[in-house]
Amino acid sequence: MSLDTLDHRAPSLFKQQASRTSQLALYSALALFLMVADARFKITTPVRSALSAALSPVQWVVAQPVLAYQNASRYAEVQQQAVAREDAARKELVVMAQRAELADELIKENEHLRSMLELRERSLTPGQVAEVVYDSPDPYTRRVVIDKGQADGVEPGSPVLDEKGVIGQVTRVYPTRAEVTLLIDRDQAIPVFNPRTGARSVAYGDASSTRAGGLELRFMPSNADVQVGDLLTTSGIDGLYPLGLPVAKVVTVDRRADSAFTRIYCEPVGRVQGVRHVMVLKPQGRTEHPEAANMQAKADAEKADRAAKARGKKEAAAAEKEKAAAEKAGTKAAKPAKDPA
Repeated sequence: MSLDTLDHRAPSLFKQQASRTSQLALYSALALFLMVADARFKITTPVRSALSAALSPVQWVVAQPVLAYQNASRYAEVQQQAVAREDAARKELVVMAQRAELADELIKENEHLRSMLELRERSLTPGQVAEVVYDSPDPYTRRVVIDKGQADGVEPGSPVLDEKGVIGQVTRVYPTRAEVTLLIDRDQAIPVFNPRTGARSVAYGDASSTRAGGLELRFMPSNADVQVGDLLTTSGIDGLYPLGLPVAKVVTVDRRADSAFTRIYCEPVGRVQGVRHVMVLKPQGRTEHPEAANMQAKADAEKADRAAKARGKKEAAAAEKEKAAAEKAGTKAAKPAKDPA
């Protein structure tokens, strides 16, 4: 028999594998043994540590994209929150600044109105408080419009002043508005008095480009006794402005050798620019103050009493004369009756 015909494969007995039930039981027993051994004797701890150390770089590399995404999302969220908080803080800051500015403005307005009320109480001339509505649209004049007019008793020529002094005069009156020409207007003039020297003069609005916003005393002689710092008040000779209201202070005295007159520039005491509340007085010639009216009524009553007493005396004297004349006539008539007897 040839050797090529022999079968060199292993017998079928050694090719057979364990059944699946046997494999399950074997693996289960091995897993149970390993779990008990690990729980009791910690035999897998070194293996676990070694595997953890070996796999740490891999875990770090794998976790980086996730961490980068989380950090980017958190950064974007935090940035949005920061921007929103900044916007809210800026808005709150603007509101607080507006409130603070409004509070300061209200405090100043309150002080201004208190000063106006005190001025009204001190003044013997009746007046009323008015608010400046707007400035005149004409750029070549210095005028303002107030919210009081003919319906409120405002008259043309009424003096207008603030808590510090005179600022202008009512020149036009409408039903609910009135136009006030300020002292610094080029067409405005006011009689003034210097209490230090007793000199009277007239102050004109300074229309020069270099000293716009002031007053000028014109036609003052070169030897006039005027000094820087002199306070000028109303003289009261015009019949409109009450006596003694502050008008301006002398700021410059320019004496020139080549001129017979001295150029004197003054600065208004009142706020002629930016004023908001003013006091409108009645013209002096048309003032009807209660105390003055009472005094005038008393004077009229006393005058009437004196006149009545004088008439009574005259009537009594006339009656005495008539009586004396009648007695004298009776005596003359009785004398002829005695002669025939």
